[in-house]
Amino acid sequence: MNHSTQVEAGRQVFVGLDYATAFVQVCVLDASGRVLANRRCENHWLAIDPFVRQFGSVIRAAIESCTGAANLADELIHRAGWSIDLAHPGYVHRMKQSPDKTDFTDARMLADLVRVGYLPRVWLAPESIRELRRLVRHRQDLVDRRRVLKLKVAGWLRDLRIQEPKGIRWTLRWRHWLQIVELPPETRWLVNDACDEFDTIVKRIKRVESHMDEVTCDDPMVSKLRSLRGLGLITACVIRAEIGDATRFRTGKQLANYCALSPRNVSSGLRQADAGLIHAGNRYLRATLMEAAHRLRRYDPRWIRFSVEMEARGKKRCVVVAAIANRWIRGLYHDLKLVSRIAA
Repeated sequence: MNHSTQVEAGRQVFVGLDYATAFVQVCVLDASGRVLANRRCENHWLAIDPFVRQFGSVIRAAIESCTGAANLADELIHRAGWSIDLAHPGYVHRMKQSPDKTDFTDARMLADLVRVGYLPRVWLAPESIRELRRLVRHRQDLVDRRRVLKLKVAGWLRDLRIQEPKGIRWTLRWRHWLQIVELPPETRWLVNDACDEFDTIVKRIKRVESHMDEVTCDDPMVSKLRSLRGLGLITACVIRAEIGDATRFRTGKQLANYCALSPRNVSSGLRQADAGLIHAGNRYLRATLMEAAHRLRRYDPRWIRFSVEMEARGKKRCVVVAAIANRWIRGLYHDLKLVSRIAA
């Protein structure tokens, strides 16, 4: 190997990957910011890695967080030995100087951001966490479809001005009443079809939940969460899937921000006020934690007292529940961080 080849082999290069399903735009920069290459490669790590290594062997790279990007990044880390970070696409877009958007300029921007250390990073979840996320979100999709069916049937009954028995909706008694109530023939067919689909979805939800129980039976974080008062399998799996590694958050407040549970401040000058919860964050996780807060408010002595005190001060119930969820997840942060370290 001659001297020039040795220099190239030991060079550190900075790579920006603009991901697309059909190809990946790859931009390679040296330490001074000079563009060594910027071209399209096949969407496969075996095509990207040899192309980049001809310019240097120490590789630091960035790729925007999007569908498929995490999988490619995972392959480049574990199979090619790259140091690669996911970039927040919204922040990267706002940091661009040019109003034009092309794969060429996007890859160049990502490479330059990782070179100067300004890359807005996104946590790259391991494969096991990404698999669990797919599972819990599939269950949520089934739950949403079940809710839509309930709303459809209720709407058909309201159209016909039929009074339902109170307090037993979608129980066995209600289903028996639904079968004997007089309905027009087409509506009867629709109701029966919706009920058949409802029963199928319920069975699928139970099957998914059983599988979730199997795949998380040895997970220390899920076991820890399920041991807490008011938390069951679904809440524990959602928290595990969406939060993943709690050590990636520096404080409990930062975790609460990620869960979209922090109050949103709209103060200006002498005016001090808030406007509900922040909009940024994981809203699916927030909805799950709000449901958990409703249970804590009913069954946990500490949160029962907290709820009574806040309501005595005139706070609305929705505000109380949000406050419980916010304080609970911030208090749980230290336990989750400890369990994450043990699991690692």
